[in-house]
Amino acid sequence: MRETRADTTLAVVLAIGLHLLLLVLLLLGVFWQRNNPQVQAMGSPISAELVDANALSQAMQRTLSERPEPAPPEVEPPPPAEEETAPPPQPLPTPLVEDAPTPPQPEAQEFIPEPDAVDQDEVTDQPTPTPTDETQVQEAKQRQDQIDLTERKRQEEAERKRRLAEQAEAERQAKLAEIRRQREALQREARLAEQKLKQIADAQARTASDTAAAAAPAGQGGQDTDLLARYQAALTQAILAKWTRPETVPLGARCRLVIRQLPGGEVMSAEVSSPCAYDEQGRRSIEAAVLKAQPLPFAGFEPVFQRTLILNFEARDR
Repeated sequence: MRETRADTTLAVVLAIGLHLLLLVLLLLGVFWQRNNPQVQAMGSPISAELVDANALSQAMQRTLSERPEPAPPEVEPPPPAEEETAPPPQPLPTPLVEDAPTPPQPEAQEFIPEPDAVDQDEVTDQPTPTPTDETQVQEAKQRQDQIDLTERKRQEEAERKRRLAEQAEAERQAKLAEIRRQREALQREARLAEQKLKQIADAQARTASDTAAAAAPAGQGGQDTDLLARYQAALTQAILAKWTRPETVPLGARCRLVIRQLPGGEVMSAEVSSPCAYDEQGRRSIEAAVLKAQPLPFAGFEPVFQRTLILNFEARDR
């Protein structure tokens, strides 16, 4: 049973009352002894006169010799002893719940943040539970504590597994990110190597074309400049017909195209070369437009036809 404030107050009041009662009895005993007056004998004081027995007459001496022996003095009984006042019996202390021989709780029960809906005065008025009821309450509490401990361990184990799963997932994502980073780096290196090869091939093609143009004069087996200009204009119009200019590509922006084709205008490949003012979306769109425009113009332009053609494309609307 839990000790309440009312029980503590009652015990203090009883202890104070008992001490006051003992003090009053002690004072009464002292006053009773002081107020008991000594009894004095009444009458006149006794006077005596010493007389020599040999000086008395014969008759007086005979009378004195025949006098009876005095009776032995009466022994007064001793005064009755004061009866010691025994203190009133003190109430036995109420056994506390902490004194019960129960095993200690393995772990403290979690605090339940809920107000106590039971009135403490009503609990005080209730009869004290018997030892059997108290034992049952302790056993039920121990069972509940064991259940709480098991549930807490289960939750801790679930939380540990969740953290391990999150850690494993984070490591997996980190590995995937590293793989993607390495793959992108390899792709960038491959694109750079391909662009270098294209630049080398374009430079060689331009050098060969310039050398051939310089070796053969116009009209005598060389290229006709006017026909070449009209051929490039026809190619530009054919590509513009199949190209949708992105908004990121401004009008008038130039980009060099390297077109590899077969006689008849069939396109084998179309790639953007430097210099090119287009962004990535513009470059992909112009390459797709060249493939859509095949077969490219060929009839009438056989003298200026080239398998590897370099076209300086200018962005215009259709």
